[in-house]
Amino acid sequence: MSPRFARFPYRRDLLQKARALRKKSTLGEVLLWRAIKGRQLGCEFHRQVPVGEYIVDFFCHEKGLAVEIDGSTHDHEEQFLYDQKRQAWLEGKGIRVVRFAEMEARANLDGVVDALQHWVDGIG
Repeated sequence: MSPRFARFPYRRDLLQKARALRKKSTLGEVLLWRAIKGRQLGCEFHRQVPVGEYIVDFFCHEKGLAVEIDGSTHDHEEQFLYDQKRQAWLEGKGIRVVRFAEMEARANLDGVVDALQHWVDGIG
């Protein structure tokens, strides 16, 4: 476990939910996972990671970087407001959050991976 991860405690009851979410990933999440797993971007990402009260789609402990793939449900005002609150909490803990649309991950995976590489490199 990365020393940085110790800074981000989480609710233990979220572990089971995170496991379930891994089994029903969206196509955009699956495609991105195939492109970033195994340290392909120079650091290790994990899928559906509990952080505090939340679960992030992908998390790089050593960079403190959360990646979210937003489907169409994120277009609704209630979900948008929840996402803002959640992102503010994560950023308040020093976690950088980058978001990509589900359709962008499907249609332009190379562009998403390139953008994510910039975030990993500290340029984004």
